[in-house]
Amino acid sequence: MKDDRLVEMQVFCTVVQTGSFTAAAHALAVSQPFVSQTIQRLEARLSARLLHRTTRGHRLTPEGARFRDAARKLLDTVERFEADWQQDAMQVDGCLRVSAPIAFGLDRITPLMSDFLKQHPSLALDLRLTDDYENLIDDIVDVAIRMGKLPDSSLMHRRLCSLQRIIVAAPELIARHGTPRTLDDLGRMPCLAWDGSRDHLNLWTFANSGEPVTFRAESRFRSNQGMSLFDMCLAGFGVMRAAEHLARPAIQQGRLVQILSDYTPVDDTAIYAVFLPDRHVVPRIRNFIDFMVSAFRTPNWEDDAEPTSRI
Repeated sequence: MKDDRLVEMQVFCTVVQTGSFTAAAHALAVSQPFVSQTIQRLEARLSARLLHRTTRGHRLTPEGARFRDAARKLLDTVERFEADWQQDAMQVDGCLRVSAPIAFGLDRITPLMSDFLKQHPSLALDLRLTDDYENLIDDIVDVAIRMGKLPDSSLMHRRLCSLQRIIVAAPELIARHGTPRTLDDLGRMPCLAWDGSRDHLNLWTFANSGEPVTFRAESRFRSNQGMSLFDMCLAGFGVMRAAEHLARPAIQQGRLVQILSDYTPVDDTAIYAVFLPDRHVVPRIRNFIDFMVSAFRTPNWEDDAEPTSRI
C-alpha cells in the first residue's frame, strides 16, 4: 500500500515555510497543481481545514498550526534518526538516488562512481541519466546535477564548478563551408539544435563590439539528447554550442575546432548539486555532495584549451 503521509507533511510544511503554493512548488521542484492537490488530499484525509485561502495568499487555521508543529517534529525526528544511524562514514548505507544530464553523467560522473562506492561499501547507488529535469519528490531523487542558471527557488544547492559553453565544428565541416569569421557567416552554416523542453538552448549568446547578440540555431537535425547532437557534430553535420567538458578533449584530439572564440563571452553559469531542504544532513547525501565538490574543485577540462585549436 502506498503511504504518502510523509510527502504530505513535507509539502504542507514547505507551503507554510515559503508562504505560497507557487513558492513551495519551486522549492520542491514540483508543479503548483501537485502542491494544491496534495494539500487537498491531506485536508480530506484529516477532515480538517488547515489553511484559509485568500486572494492574497493563505493563513494557518488553529488546526493547521497544530498539524504543522506535529509534522515538523516528525520530519525532524526522521532526519535525526537517519543522521544518528549513519553517523560514521563507513555506516553510510541505504539507496542514494542521483539524477544527472546524459552527456555530463556519462562523461564525468559515471567514471567517479566506482571510487565513491568503494568508500561506502554498504551504499547502493541509483544513477538516472536524463536531459529532462526530474521532480525531486515525484521521481524520488536525493540529488540532481543541474547545469546552467538555477530557477529561483528554495531548493538547496552546492556549486560544483563553472560551466562554459563554446562554439565548435568538425574540421570536415570547416573544409566544406569555410571558417566563419562573423555571426553572418555562422548564419550560413548548418547548425545542430535541441528539441522539446531544451529549445531554449538554441539561443546562443555572443558579444559583438561589447554588445550582447542572440543567435538562434536552426537545424535539419534536432534532438532532446545532448550526446546525439555531439556525435553529429563530430561527424561533421553541423556547428554545435557544446559544454567544455565535452568540447575541450575533442579539440585536443583534433576532432573539433573552436570557432568564433572572439565573439564567445564568458558564461556566468555553473554546474550544481541540487537537493531538498534539510536533506543535506542525511549522511549518504552529504557524503556524495562532498565527494562531488572535491572531485570538481579543479576540473581537468579547463586545462585542455590550446591556442592552435581556436579559429
